Amino acid sequence: MEQIQIIDAKNHVGETVKIGAWVANKRSSGKISFLQLRDGTAYFQAVVVKSEVSEEVFHLAKELTQETSIIVTGEIREDTRSKFGYELGVKEIEVIGESHDYPITPKEHGVDFLMDHRHLWLRSSQQHAIMLIRNEVIRATYEFFNNNGFVKIDPPILTGSAPEGTSDLFETNYFDQKAYLSQSGQLYMEAAAMALGKVFSFGPTFRAEKSKTRRHLIEFWMIEPEMAFMHQEDSLEVQEQYVAYLVQSVLDNCDYALDVLGRDKEVLKNYTKLPFPRISYDDAIELLKKNNFDDIEWGDDFGSPHETFIANSFDRPVFILNYPKAIKPFYMKPHPTREDVVICADLIAPEGYGEIIGGSERATDYDYLLEQIREAGLNEEEYSWYLDLRKYGTVPHSGFGLGLERTITFISGIDHVREAIPFPRLLNRIYP
Repeated sequence: MEQIQIIDAKNHVGETVKIGAWVANKRSSGKISFLQLRDGTAYFQAVVVKSEVSEEVFHLAKELTQETSIIVTGEIREDTRSKFGYELGVKEIEVIGESHDYPITPKEHGVDFLMDHRHLWLRSSQQHAIMLIRNEVIRATYEFFNNNGFVKIDPPILTGSAPEGTSDLFETNYFDQKAYLSQSGQLYMEAAAMALGKVFSFGPTFRAEKSKTRRHLIEFWMIEPEMAFMHQEDSLEVQEQYVAYLVQSVLDNCDYALDVLGRDKEVLKNYTKLPFPRISYDDAIELLKKNNFDDIEWGDDFGSPHETFIANSFDRPVFILNYPKAIKPFYMKPHPTREDVVICADLIAPEGYGEIIGGSERATDYDYLLEQIREAGLNEEEYSWYLDLRKYGTVPHSGFGLGLERTITFISGIDHVREAIPFPRLLNRIYP
């Protein structure tokens, strides 16, 4: 008798099989017990009919507790009433590991409580679906960049310099020298692009900002491509192609997970239509002013309500172009005809999910970049290697960073970015 996984049930209709699973939930109706089973690949229902099993098996089924692990034997059959489409007619049950007083019961729990029990919350059907989508986004990311001639490079996690200043970095002592947990791998990726042309990194980044908002994390994963001989407009095309590719890959390969989450697939399909709309920072400010946003002036960064309104003015993700120089990092290329803005763009996701990409063309003039480093109060000696890139064969180059968890939150249609991380770094102590 073959032991299978739930996801493969469609290939074994009419066969008697074994499945190793956990009891996610159960209900009884007289002479029938319904077990909601999960095995890591999917969820489906097992039906225990009193007249079809021994008295011992039926009694055991009624006594099973939430998250008890079992080996269940039965016949796979079609079930047109369920989204999954298949169920198991139970013949035998073997208890492997009992579970008592499982803390996450089938009722409403707050996000704080659930994050404190993240090691168990992952077992829920919704979290399972989100992790399947996360896995697909990661798989599709490698596929996209590999198919487009990019080389993966791994920048250091401990760094001696910061791309965007040190105010929100975790500082550590590195053999009597200051070092920081990586805020971004971008500067290193610029060096890699000068060697390999088109590169990308995929790794953890950190922000020393205490926040429990639905959009922000202390630790998250970032995908950071960098491209030599590429101006900003070409980079924007790569960015929109990449996001559309991720959305389409989830549509193609995560049908079950999207159904579990109740995500509207027609809405997602619209987010694959290219090109994405573009609006300048200047026009975005004007749009907000015309719609009675009196809490923002030219030169301010956008808050969540502003980004949401701008995004909702379009039917797809939207690029906001050319922000004021004063609110952006030192490395961005200055605008050729204006001193007050830089050549950059943020990609704002619809439905209130906020910025998912930040990118720019990079400054290539040595003297300009040195001046910006000094004005930012940074130690120019620590950036000498970065300045070298402008001394030895500099070229136009552009890049961007996409936040993995916020993108997963957007594609999945979930409420909180913390649901998109597998585990907080310090479980039950502090969480992003």
